[in-house]
Amino acid sequence: MHQVPRALVKFNSSIILIKKEVISLSNALLVGIDVSLNDNKVRILHPDGTSLSKFVVSNSVPGAKTLSQRVTGIAEKNNLDSIVIGLESTSVYGDPLVYFLKQDASVNRFNTKIHVLNPTQVNKFKLMYPDLPKTDDIDAWVIAEHLRFGRINKEVYMDDRYKALQKLTRARFHTVQNLAREKNWFLNNLFLKFSSLAQEKIFSDRFGATSSSIIEEFFSVDDISYMPIEELVEFITNKGKGRFEDPEGVAAAVQKAARSSYRLPKTVTDSVNQVLAVSFSAMKAYKEQLKIFDKAIEEQVKLIPNPLTSIKGIGPVYSAGIVAEIGDIHRFKDQAALAKFAGIAWTKHQSGNFTAAHTHLIKFGNRYLRYYLMEATNKVRLHDHELKRFYDLKYSQTPKTPHKRALALTARKFVRLVYALLHSNRLYTPPKGE
Repeated sequence: MHQVPRALVKFNSSIILIKKEVISLSNALLVGIDVSLNDNKVRILHPDGTSLSKFVVSNSVPGAKTLSQRVTGIAEKNNLDSIVIGLESTSVYGDPLVYFLKQDASVNRFNTKIHVLNPTQVNKFKLMYPDLPKTDDIDAWVIAEHLRFGRINKEVYMDDRYKALQKLTRARFHTVQNLAREKNWFLNNLFLKFSSLAQEKIFSDRFGATSSSIIEEFFSVDDISYMPIEELVEFITNKGKGRFEDPEGVAAAVQKAARSSYRLPKTVTDSVNQVLAVSFSAMKAYKEQLKIFDKAIEEQVKLIPNPLTSIKGIGPVYSAGIVAEIGDIHRFKDQAALAKFAGIAWTKHQSGNFTAAHTHLIKFGNRYLRYYLMEATNKVRLHDHELKRFYDLKYSQTPKTPHKRALALTARKFVRLVYALLHSNRLYTPPKGE
């Protein structure tokens, strides 16, 4: 058996007393599973930390049945009345196993709890054991040991409606991330073709119809530099569909930017144009994907009670992203627990009588929930008087990255409203005067 650090022994003796936050381990079989595409490595510990078994099963239904039989058999042999199972949140390879175990009659004869653990927390816990052997099953042991000593607050929540919605909202999140990366890649290459247009804010949206047409339809900046200004004005007016108040001024700014931009050799310009064309196509594809996801999300969220849509500005998509990650709100004892789960909480820096006023966000939490809460807050603050007042106040008080910090602080305030509405399952009624 691996030696347990003294700090953990002391910590363990204290957490057992916190019954509401930590699972009782006095009579629980601890099962750590290291999930992968092809197989699952399993380590089973007695409540006192003694290793009872280790084995490998295939990541399939036959393998899951074998796992169930061996786990329940060991629990019976050791007269343990509950089972605690833990696995890391790694891609999608663990989801089918969790569904299987949740529905397995043999496992559920016991008081069984299943926890999907944050990989960052597991890795940090692993650092407590610097002399661990480099064996294939060590990660399964670390997970089981983490169950024994860690503060595991949330059992995995499995509801087909929420899970189906979650698949859509998470896929949408990744599409948004891909689109953002593609835009950055595009802007980097735009500097090569049209450096001053990349630097200056001539158009409010560099990816809008007019700006995109200028980049796509002109081979080089020389084509713009030497064309008659009247033709460029007509081009901008047509592409902008007459929405520019001063097309002459815009045309003059574009031509000035073209003349001050770097020139590239023709062969390089050819390559850059091809790169930009492909990047344009990729961005269009991602935008089409977002439309498909948004439509599917709006249909799926109708199957779930969702009072958040009563908040002006939040919309069905962002509210769906929030409820899909939260699931049953009663899993969280209060709004602070929900905020911590989302990663919208701050580290504490305190020494003696000193307490730091400005600290960093915690570096763990549900990134999907955090994203949708942040995006929703950014929309709602435009309509809600109190959130707008609070955001403006924090923005004025923050010298560095004011929007980022003010939005995070406002999102923390918004979490309270989200928790209250979901917990009471009631519609939002804005304060009088709004």
